[in-house]
Amino acid sequence: MTEVVALPKQGVLLRLFSSKDLSTLFLPLVIEQFLEYSVGLASSIMVAHIGESAVSGVSLGDFVMALLISVFNAIATGGAVIAGQFLGKKAEGEAKKSASQLMKFSFVSGIAIMALVYAGHSLILHGLFGSISGKVYNDASAYLAVVTASIPFIAIYSAGAAIFRTMGNSRLPMRIMLAMNGLNIACSALFIFGFGWGTASAGLATLISRGGAAFIILAFARNPSLPLTVRGWLRGRFDWSIVKMILGIGLPFGIENGMFYFGRIVVLSLVATFGTAAIAANAVAGTIVMFEALPGMSIGLGLTVIISRCVGAGDYDQVRYYTKEVIRIIYIAHVASSTIVLAALPAILGLYGLSAQATQWVRELAWAHAVMMILIWPIGYTLPVTFRAAGDARFPMVVSMLSMILCRIVLSYVFGILLGMGMIGTWAAMFADWIVKAAIFAARYMSGRWTQFRAIKAS
Repeated sequence: MTEVVALPKQGVLLRLFSSKDLSTLFLPLVIEQFLEYSVGLASSIMVAHIGESAVSGVSLGDFVMALLISVFNAIATGGAVIAGQFLGKKAEGEAKKSASQLMKFSFVSGIAIMALVYAGHSLILHGLFGSISGKVYNDASAYLAVVTASIPFIAIYSAGAAIFRTMGNSRLPMRIMLAMNGLNIACSALFIFGFGWGTASAGLATLISRGGAAFIILAFARNPSLPLTVRGWLRGRFDWSIVKMILGIGLPFGIENGMFYFGRIVVLSLVATFGTAAIAANAVAGTIVMFEALPGMSIGLGLTVIISRCVGAGDYDQVRYYTKEVIRIIYIAHVASSTIVLAALPAILGLYGLSAQATQWVRELAWAHAVMMILIWPIGYTLPVTFRAAGDARFPMVVSMLSMILCRIVLSYVFGILLGMGMIGTWAAMFADWIVKAAIFAARYMSGRWTQFRAIKAS
C-alpha cells in the first residue's frame, strides 16, 4: 500500500493507506458483493417460475446455509486479523504461517460441518421449520441436500479471499466471483428452463460455481512471490498457537454470526406461521434489501484489513482516523444504494409475479429498511469491525447475542403476535435491534476500552 503524508487536525500523520488505496480496496469488494447478491436475486427470480413454494423452500435452505457460511466468514476474519497484524508488525514469516494455518483449519472444519449437516439433514429442517407446508418442506429438503456438498468449497474460498484482501488485493476475489457467478446463472437457467429439473437444480448450480471458485483461488494462492503465499497447507500438523490466536477473534465472531442467523431462522419459523405469502414476501424482501446494505457490508471487509494493519503497527490514532472516515463513506454509499434500489423496485417486483399482498409487503419493507439503513446501520455494524480487528472480539459478541435474543426474537413475538403486526412486526423488531446495538457500540468506542486488547502475542 502507498504511504503518503497527510495533515489531520492534530498534526502530521504518516498514513498507512492513501485515498487511492482505500478505493482500490473497497470498490472491488463492493462489486464482488454486488455480484454475489445479484446471483441470489437472479436465482430467486428463476426459481419463482417453478412456484411460490419453491421460492419459500429455497429461501429456507439458504437461511441454513447462511448460518454455516457465517462460521467460515468468522474464521476467515480471525485469520485476516492475525495475518494483518503480523504484516503491520513486519513479521512476514508469522504472517505466512497464519495464512496457511487459516486455510488448513477452514478446510478441515468444512469437511466436518458438511458431514454433520448430512447426518442431521432431516432433523435440521424438522426442528427449525416444522410448521411449514409439505410442499415447501420438500423443496427446501431437495435444495439443501445438494447445496450442502459445497460447504468445504465455501470454507476454502472464504479463507483464500480473506488472505488476498489482507495483502491488499481485493480485485482477484472480485474477478473470481464475476466468473463463477456467471457460471452459476448460466447453469441455473439451463437446469431450470432447459432441463426442467426443479428446485434442486438451483443447489446444483451453486455447488458447481462454489467448487470452481475454491479451486481457482487455491491455484492463485500458491504463488511463491506472494507475501502470504499458501503452499503445502495440507501437510504437517496444526500450529495450535496460531490457530488459538485465529480462534481468539474468529470464535467469538463465529458465535455472534451463528447467533445472528439462528435468530433469523427462529424469526423465520414465526414468519412461516403467517402463511406462504408472508414467507415469500419475507424472502424476496430479504433478497432485495441486501443491495441497500451491500456497500456497508463490503466496506466492512476492507476495514478489517486496514484496522488490523494499523493495530499491528501500534498506531491507534490512525485506527480512529480510518474508522471515522469509513463510517462517513458508508453513510454516503447507503444513500446512493438505497436510492437506486427504491428506484428499481417496481421493475424488480414485476419480475417476481408474487401475489398482490406479498408485493405490497415487499414494497413497504424495502422503504422502511432503506430509512433505517441510512440512519442507524453504519454505527451499529461498522464499529464492531474496528473492535474485532483491534482484538476486542468478545464485547461485540456478547452485545449482539443479548440484543438478538431480547430485541429481535422477543420483540418479533411481541410485535408480530401480541400487537397483531404479523410478518411486518418481525422487521420492526430487527430495526429495534439495530438501534440498541448502535447506542451501545458508540459508547464503547468513545470509552476507548477496546484499545486495551491484543490479538497477537507480544514479541
